[in-house]
Amino acid sequence: MSKIMIADDSDAIRLVLKDILSIGNHDVVAEAEDGAEAVDFYKQYNPEILLLDLAMPKKDGLEVVKEVIAFDSNAKIILITASDDQKIINECLKSGASSYISKPFDFNSVLKSITEISGNDN
Repeated sequence: MSKIMIADDSDAIRLVLKDILSIGNHDVVAEAEDGAEAVDFYKQYNPEILLLDLAMPKKDGLEVVKEVIAFDSNAKIILITASDDQKIINECLKSGASSYISKPFDFNSVLKSITEISGNDN
């Protein structure tokens, strides 16, 4: 079981992710609706894994990745993106994000990414 934070501006996506994580026996410790909240909540709740939407208001995914990594160089961040912009995705990965999942995602891809990033220590 991992302590996971969800950062996505879509209520529906957050709800789906919470359901998937619950079924996978993971604990959602916080939910952020925008990039600024994502950075603040990360610092406050110290999740083991951050599921981060790339396109969000106030701060985009790249800004959040950079700020979270500056705060915690060992942060485990999985991007969730509908974007096919490989340049932005690669920039996030170079800045410290661990991996990404493309929208629309499925149950198995989310849980598989979490298992891979957590090093099977759940």
